[in-house]
Amino acid sequence: MKPSLELRIGQQLTMTPQLQQAIKLLQLSTLDLQQEIQLALDSNPMLEQEEQNQENEASLDELASTGLTDFTEVSKDEKPDETRETQDDWNESIPSDLAIDSGWEDVYQTSASSQSSGSGDTLSDDFTTRTSPSETIQDHLEWQLNLTPMSDTDRIIALSIIEAVDDNGYLTTSLEEIHEGLDPDLEVEMDEVEMVLHRVQNFDPVGVACRDLRECLLLQLRQLPEKTDDVVNAYRIIDRYIELLGTRDYATLMRRTRLKEDQLRDALHIIQSLTPHPGSALQSTEAEYVIPDVVVRKKKGRWTVELNPETAPKLRINDGYASLIRRADSSADNTYLKNHLQEARWFIKSLQSRNETLLKVATKIVEHQRGFFDYGEEAMKPLVLHDIAELVDMHESTISRVTTQKFMHTPRGIFELKYFFSSHVSTSSGGECSSTAIRALIKKLVAAENPRKPLSDSKIATLLGEQGIEVARRTIAKYRESLAIPPSNERKRLV
Repeated sequence: MKPSLELRIGQQLTMTPQLQQAIKLLQLSTLDLQQEIQLALDSNPMLEQEEQNQENEASLDELASTGLTDFTEVSKDEKPDETRETQDDWNESIPSDLAIDSGWEDVYQTSASSQSSGSGDTLSDDFTTRTSPSETIQDHLEWQLNLTPMSDTDRIIALSIIEAVDDNGYLTTSLEEIHEGLDPDLEVEMDEVEMVLHRVQNFDPVGVACRDLRECLLLQLRQLPEKTDDVVNAYRIIDRYIELLGTRDYATLMRRTRLKEDQLRDALHIIQSLTPHPGSALQSTEAEYVIPDVVVRKKKGRWTVELNPETAPKLRINDGYASLIRRADSSADNTYLKNHLQEARWFIKSLQSRNETLLKVATKIVEHQRGFFDYGEEAMKPLVLHDIAELVDMHESTISRVTTQKFMHTPRGIFELKYFFSSHVSTSSGGECSSTAIRALIKKLVAAENPRKPLSDSKIATLLGEQGIEVARRTIAKYRESLAIPPSNERKRLV
């Protein structure tokens, strides 16, 4: 074929590096954004963090205007003089020539030393407490095993049993499997494994290393100090009729145990005081901290939305390095500075775009869900991503990125932005009701129900229908499960 040149006109969508960076910053959470900003500060000399001196001075002026002027005057006028006199006296008491083997404790004041060491120990202990790994139930049981006199063979069996205990404190492996897993040279009988198991079950927490719930509760009842009639009745109920207790069939339970209602109620109080999961006491969950991206306040009767200034530091171009750039200079150093200056401008612009988009979306959410902020969850309106996308003239994918892992601080608590989006259910009057509002109504109905006759899913659907909200029974069951509310047969109890 003969080579030739052709001119064609067409449209093509390209993702420029600037657009890619803006999209990346838009979907980052607060913690990830802080890490990204710190990485940019470390790698780009053109970027620097704005100083907070002016803001600090302004905040001090605000504090002084709120009635704390006298306190600041005392701290500025009186305290420095007293401190200066104390330091001068102490400095005069230190000899100019110290012995070679003298230490800091020889000249440092005793009271100050004790205060300093005390605070240091407190900080050290607090740091150790927060950073040390949490103790597992196996560690706790092995620690008690080391304090228990046992033969070497029994200790090996006990270690095998402890390894088979899960986080809830139950034995996950049968004794036959534990016996088969032991070294044949030990020549251990099954009775000895059973005996060691009983010794491990006497460890703390009470009820550990049990094979099922029945054995766990019975072991806890046996270790109660007082054997009253209520404890005896509770022991008999768990030993013989734990299935009826699980289904809350109190009528059949009273008929078979021949107990009166008040006797059964007292026995149930004893059972409810037991721990079905002994290992849960040793499970420590680390606290998860959330930094809100936006703050909602009510000012002069109107809800206002502001960005949280603590989420990310303010950045600017370093004037010192920017002034070193020379025009019409193609040297390597000048090119290096030009490239980093352009990247710094792109990065700051992407941050500004992220903040503007986040503030715009959050403002529209607050305007749409004004009833929630005034009256609570029951006044929540249906809202989908498409609704906000039309209001801010953006694509739904952009709204999804903005609302993911972004949190809003409100007078009613801290919520993720996605919390305000929910599907709708039609009402008999032709309107719509939010699924979040329906969940709140279900929670309210269950909280006010009669414990003897709890509301079934069908009854809740009927009650909501009387309010004009047509919801199917299976939908009620789905919402109830999402709220971690057990079914009606499990909520039934004796008052």
